[in-house]
Amino acid sequence: MNKTVTCIICPKGCEVSINLNGEEILIYGAGCKRGESYALEECMHPKRNVATSVRVLDGHLPLASVRLTEPIPKEYIEQAIDEIKRIKITAPCYIGDIVLTNILGMHSDVVITRDVMVNHERGGNDCGRNTGESTT
Repeated sequence: MNKTVTCIICPKGCEVSINLNGEEILIYGAGCKRGESYALEECMHPKRNVATSVRVLDGHLPLASVRLTEPIPKEYIEQAIDEIKRIKITAPCYIGDIVLTNILGMHSDVVITRDVMVNHERGGNDCGRNTGESTT
């Protein structure tokens, strides 16, 4: 099997070629050992991180952005997103809050990446914005 990947470990973006013939593994084009490791992992067991959003109840925003703490195998991304879609949290929520631990048993947690405060305004004002109405 021959495969070429672009290394993302550093800004150089080396084009790394991997040639797998039985037990022999040949790697060409990596500028460093970390690039070799990345290319081999990408070829044999590709992983990705997921960034998406979850619903927030009673928040000044309807959604909070989230991401995984560790990349998961590429073939489980769709299942992970389906699990994350089911999450509903109540404001306030803060960056770093864990909203789901050990998603799909992959040793990766779902964490908040944007603060969402409680929406104290009901009715008249839109999330504390000045509507121009007089209070006198």
